[in-house]
Amino acid sequence: MADAPGFVLPLLLFAGFRTLIDDLHAELARQGHPDVRPAYGFAMQAIGPHGVSASELGKCLGVSKQAAGKTVDRLEQLGYAERADDPADARRKLIRLTPRGVDSLTRAAAIFDDLRARWVRELGADRVRALEADLRTVVGETGFGLDVAGWFAG
Repeated sequence: MADAPGFVLPLLLFAGFRTLIDDLHAELARQGHPDVRPAYGFAMQAIGPHGVSASELGKCLGVSKQAAGKTVDRLEQLGYAERADDPADARRKLIRLTPRGVDSLTRAAAIFDDLRARWVRELGADRVRALEADLRTVVGETGFGLDVAGWFAG
C-alpha cells in the first residue's frame, strides 16, 4: 500500500476522535444525559472535583471568561454545574459540578472504557496499545489540553 498524502493523517485522527466522541454522546443520551454536548464534557472535566473560577475555566478551555460564563450558564440550566461562594475568598465565585454533572462524567469514563474495548475487539489489544504508545510519543510529555473548543474556534 502506497503512503497516503500528508493531509490524510490528521483527517483520520480527527475521524477516530469524532467517532469516539459521537459514540460516547449517543450512549450518554441513552443513559439519561441527552443534553450533554462535547464542549460541556470538556468544561466539566476542567471544572473537576474541586471547582474553578470562570476565569480559570476560560483559561483551561482556551476561551474568554465571557464564553466560559455562557457555557456555565447552560450547564447550570441543565443541572450539571452550579455557582457557589468560594470558602477561601468571599469575593470569588466557584463553579462546581452538581451530582448530575459528576454522574455524567462517571458514566462517560465507563463508556470510554467500553469504546476502547470495542477497538480492542476490532483491532486487537497489541495494536491498540501500540497506537496509544505511538500517539504518546508524538504528543510528547506535555500531554493534552481541554482547550479543544477554544482551539477550533481560534
